[in-house]
Amino acid sequence: MKFACKALAALMTATLAMAAQAEALKVMTSGGFTAAYQLLGPQYASQSGDTLDTILGPSMGKAPEAIPNRLARGEQADVVIMVGYALDELIKQGKVDKDSRVELADSRIGMVIKQGATKPVISNDAELKAVLLKAKSVAYSDSASGVYVEKELFKKLGMASKGTMIERIPVASVVAKGDYEVGLQQVAELLPVPGVTYVGKIPEDVQSVTRFAAGIPVNAEHPAQAKALLQFLASPQAQPVVQSTGLDSVSP
Repeated sequence: MKFACKALAALMTATLAMAAQAEALKVMTSGGFTAAYQLLGPQYASQSGDTLDTILGPSMGKAPEAIPNRLARGEQADVVIMVGYALDELIKQGKVDKDSRVELADSRIGMVIKQGATKPVISNDAELKAVLLKAKSVAYSDSASGVYVEKELFKKLGMASKGTMIERIPVASVVAKGDYEVGLQQVAELLPVPGVTYVGKIPEDVQSVTRFAAGIPVNAEHPAQAKALLQFLASPQAQPVVQSTGLDSVSP
């Protein structure tokens, strides 16, 4: 009986110590890595005891929700997950600790059509060009992938630019409604949207690879716990989940 009481007391002490060490981390994350984060975050929280307060926002742009604009207003965060070159700009500005930068995943551009429509083939440049020329309407995002589509992809395919940049909402959502025939965006942002058929990634020689990375802002309240979260998100055991969302693991 005395032994059982001691064991219970030890367990309670350990539990209280774990609770005392647990923190509420504020995480700002942008579109491309969000699907993976939403699967991995609860796993981390369960293992660590920390809770994750998640704030969604684009990696760049003029929208007040954009991560750089949030930080500029003085909003506090423990972790920011965003397009790599946008993170590098925050590091240059002294807003994110340069030594905290962690590579997370590569994101490639893919295509969707409305569910029920005939699925085209885009395995090479000629097939992709033919699909885009035939499409009555093309939609692409207002993020890094959309800028690439608008400024470079059409030019590389030897055709005039066409289409509409969709602001703030997923490109696949307007394709699902039938507002646009073809949608182009990062694969990880296309797959979670119902009502569309995923066609595939655009050919590699006209592909644009966006690196997602993460870092710890200099005003983070819980930098040690933030570092542990980033190590988990970039760990080998996290890669099957990362890949399941349409992202590619970063090559060693």
